Amino acid sequence: MTASAIDFQDVGLNLGGVEIYGGLTFHVKPGEFVCLLGPSGCGKSTALRLIGDLLPVQHGEVLVEGRRPAEAWDRLAYVFQSPRLLPWKDALDNAAFGLEMRKPGVPLDERRARAARQLDRMGLVRDAHKMPSMLSGGERQRVAIARALALDPDIILMDEPFSALDPNTRGRLRQQLVELWQETAKTILFVTHDVDEALTLADRIVVLSPKPARVVEIMTVAEPRPRAVETAPSLREARRALLALFETSTHDAMETAT
Repeated sequence: MTASAIDFQDVGLNLGGVEIYGGLTFHVKPGEFVCLLGPSGCGKSTALRLIGDLLPVQHGEVLVEGRRPAEAWDRLAYVFQSPRLLPWKDALDNAAFGLEMRKPGVPLDERRARAARQLDRMGLVRDAHKMPSMLSGGERQRVAIARALALDPDIILMDEPFSALDPNTRGRLRQQLVELWQETAKTILFVTHDVDEALTLADRIVVLSPKPARVVEIMTVAEPRPRAVETAPSLREARRALLALFETSTHDAMETAT
């Protein structure tokens, strides 16, 4: 096992003449749940694209389990803001679709068996026959998580997967995700701009500034799980600190721009 699951070391990136990162450095340990927190447009999702070899690294270094992203893509799985389910496949075959694409040599029965185990883990085994149009937004997102887990990745990259859901569903899925992470010991890098979400989920929170993004704070969250920000004094204080940090970094970025 490598010392880090994900390494960003002095990463610089320019897209379309816009400087996205100004020397971005952070690390994620194996089995850790890390939230990448920052304002909209600061490059959080772009970091996932670099990790997955969907964008080339221009300056600095990105390593995944000690390897270049192009050599480690098969150890990753993604969960996006939209579930991206195929409307003509039922929940079972949608959950198996990642395996179908990545490992076409795996027999159909085995793909479905692996997908069924993950749907069961997500509480959806009785809904395996349903088409996406028959599922709620939260259920569709759980199918997407099952699809990622069926790949048995070392690292799961999650790009604001609950942001389009209603507050009650978000709360339930956050708790289910924490329980799933505790059970599987996967490494999770979770992108969010929601301070409370980061405090609820993360072992550590990597806070990014507005573009050109840099790390302005790395906060360890020691509060035992399950967490409730409103009732835990330490989390309320951490929320105040993070919101103040957002305000300061945004003001500094505006001053620099002018």
